[in-house]
Amino acid sequence: MGALLEVEDLTVWLATRRGPRMAVDGLSFQVGSGEIFGIAGESGSGKTMTAMALLGLLPHAARTSGKAVFEGRDLLSMSARQLRAVRGRRIAMVSQDPSTSLHPMLSIETQLTEHMRHHLGLGRSEARGRAVELLATVRIPDPEQALGAHAAQFSGGMRQRIAIAVALACEPRLLLADEPTTALDVTVQAGILRLLHRLRAERELAVVVITHDLGVLSAVADRICVMYGGRTAEVGPRQNVLTRPRHPYTRGLLDALPHPEGGAAALRPIPGSPPSLGEVPEGCPFHPRCGYAVPDCRTERPVPVLVEPGHASACPPDPLGGIA
Repeated sequence: MGALLEVEDLTVWLATRRGPRMAVDGLSFQVGSGEIFGIAGESGSGKTMTAMALLGLLPHAARTSGKAVFEGRDLLSMSARQLRAVRGRRIAMVSQDPSTSLHPMLSIETQLTEHMRHHLGLGRSEARGRAVELLATVRIPDPEQALGAHAAQFSGGMRQRIAIAVALACEPRLLLADEPTTALDVTVQAGILRLLHRLRAERELAVVVITHDLGVLSAVADRICVMYGGRTAEVGPRQNVLTRPRHPYTRGLLDALPHPEGGAAALRPIPGSPPSLGEVPEGCPFHPRCGYAVPDCRTERPVPVLVEPGHASACPPDPLGGIA
């Protein structure tokens, strides 16, 4: 599977009243064509800033370095005009709240067809026909009637499906899905995840799923990158990361998940809080919250190293004999 997207040493600085603060610190990963790649971590870990950097949608005065090569071109070195030609056409995004991504005053038809008419040069009739097909693809009942409706007339799950249809309007190669199931109940979540999995198979669509929930990634991701403090904590195939985690942070995220067989057993939350922007500690950023920390963790910055084929961790083997 060839790499559609190659991110190398991505670093993002955000402008604050106290000066530039680093939100993403030397992040590297690859996404293959037709692959579902998961990025997981708590709020503030740098997940969304990574997606915003790829699309050129960072806040004013933000700065980036590194590379993000998509289809042979570096997204980070493109001009604003060049990025506008890529956004929506080759790379699309679905946000976590369709209530804000869908315009409340515009019809579904308008929101679906304007991208096609702008990027693909389609006429009104042809664009409308493709819009009906897209709504059918994401399983919206009675697509013809749905085109004349507005976002508020649909449930949260249906709105998210429509938002995915809008993102697919120009047949992108890469879909960035930022917390696509957060505001939905469990049953609707499952339907959205099945939809992403089906679209990947039918369209050879690459999908980057950004979430705090490893349970979501366990259902769809081929590979997972766990982020903490703007850095990679662990990255590897889904099965390896979820069943044989090699970083204490990944282990903590898994222990904090409710288990059906757990009964009334209390969850095991990770102690402490994630570091604030610009206040990432020296050495390993997780060491203040880690029960496996040794003195070197406070001073030496770890880098991900292979622990098995395709599986890398930024935590060396701990003196207690492993964390899996």
